[in-house]
Amino acid sequence: MKKNGKQVLFFGGIFIVAFAIWTALIQMVDVQPLGQNGTSIGFATFNCWFHRLTDVHMTIYTITDWMGLIPLVVCLIFAGIGLVQLIKRRSLFKVDPDIIILGVYYVVVILAYSIFEMIPINYRPILINGIMEASYPSSTTLLVLCVMPTLIEQIQRRMSCSTLKRIITIPTIVFSEFMVIGRLISGAHWFTDIVGGVLLSSGLFTVYKAVVMMSIKK
Repeated sequence: MKKNGKQVLFFGGIFIVAFAIWTALIQMVDVQPLGQNGTSIGFATFNCWFHRLTDVHMTIYTITDWMGLIPLVVCLIFAGIGLVQLIKRRSLFKVDPDIIILGVYYVVVILAYSIFEMIPINYRPILINGIMEASYPSSTTLLVLCVMPTLIEQIQRRMSCSTLKRIITIPTIVFSEFMVIGRLISGAHWFTDIVGGVLLSSGLFTVYKAVVMMSIKK
């Protein structure tokens, strides 16, 4: 199990390095002042072409924005499980290790989310309520693809009923795909924002999964 965990950790590292390289390229390749109020964007020719192709769909943006609360609910559910265990067992060390790891992971995700909100790489192609907002990486994509796979991972490991596993897993996958595609075609992000969100979330989740595999007995 630990050997497999190290292999998974290696792939997680690759995703995170790929995200770092992608972030650097965005600031170096085809950078043009074509964003809102003349702000610069990387891969400008492709980003602008894709934005014109999809146009702006505020209804889709609003739907995916509100549905972005679902991953937060998932976080609260697992926080509740950890709290109940802590109260019943009266010791943090007696809380299931995977729940503790999950809590630390969620904190890391929130920190990553906050950092890129405070240090904008580029801004959205449109104003939101008249305000310029940071758009890289797509925060909704990051949140969904970091949190929803943990729901599947926990369900697959904790539940024995295969039917119930499918009932939860399939809608979770469909929801995640809908959210990423929805953000992509809503026109509220550049194409490169979505790619950045996918790369970072893939790296963070893969590292989380590797840590669980190396820490928890089968």
